[in-house]
Amino acid sequence: MTVPAGGSASSGTHPPSLGEGRLEAGLRTLELTVRRRLDGLLQGNHIGLLPGPGSEPAEARPYRAGDDVRRMDWAVTARTTEPHVRETVADRELETWVVLDLSPSLDFGTADCEKRDLAIAALAAVAHLTRGGGNRIGAIVSTGAETVRIPARGGVGHVRTLMRRVASIPSAAEGTRGDLTAALDQLRRPPRRRGLAVVISDFLGEPVWERSLRALSARHELLAVEVVDPRELDLPDVGTVVLADPETGRQREVETTPLLRREFAAAAAEHRDRVAEALRRCGAGHLRLSTDSDWVADIVRFALARKRVGSR
Repeated sequence: MTVPAGGSASSGTHPPSLGEGRLEAGLRTLELTVRRRLDGLLQGNHIGLLPGPGSEPAEARPYRAGDDVRRMDWAVTARTTEPHVRETVADRELETWVVLDLSPSLDFGTADCEKRDLAIAALAAVAHLTRGGGNRIGAIVSTGAETVRIPARGGVGHVRTLMRRVASIPSAAEGTRGDLTAALDQLRRPPRRRGLAVVISDFLGEPVWERSLRALSARHELLAVEVVDPRELDLPDVGTVVLADPETGRQREVETTPLLRREFAAAAAEHRDRVAEALRRCGAGHLRLSTDSDWVADIVRFALARKRVGSR
């Protein structure tokens, strides 16, 4: 695999064509890049999922003067005819689930790496920032042709196994449609303990995933990582070019006239605005990574901004 800009790069193509040694070397380089630049970023802080004494329900007890009436347990109160409140306990262990979109549209890149490589790098950063302290991380990876579920576990060994398995998933054949909604629904059912849900995708196409993502926000804290390439936002002035849709196989030859380039840029900007608005409606944090930027610096800026908001 190619290590995206932000660390040193090792040349290569898609993970399935790599030998075991080169794949391990690429993953090791990626791990060192993430650890070197993100280590210590969140050390010394434990930001709860909800403000207050705790978020996980515990036992009910009789109401005492001064108790918060918002914690009244009406079911127990009705059964006993005596007011009861529900105690809560702090959940100090974080369970993170990552929905990783590796559909054919991510097998594209015109800058320092392909979007697929950048998506895997984002997964590595999430795993590093959430590991430790008994935390667990799992993943649901969808290529359109298959969906791979990796159970949530803790420890450095599990993170390395997860990264190795994800990087070894073969790309789907051209013409295969991705299905982000189906992957999100797999995370929703059965319901999992409250935690962090991270969705990594390019979010191309109509936002039919919005309803499923909004349903996740009722139980989990949400983070959406949008992976883009500069050529998806602006066509270069290269004359005649063949545009291809990897998820349908359709191709079209066009002349990149100034008018076409303006219309393309306007349509791309409108689509990205629609995606951003849909993510806001879902209550998701929105991080955009580009194949031509320093992705580690982008993650650091985003994490520090979220950390300041959480401390306030």
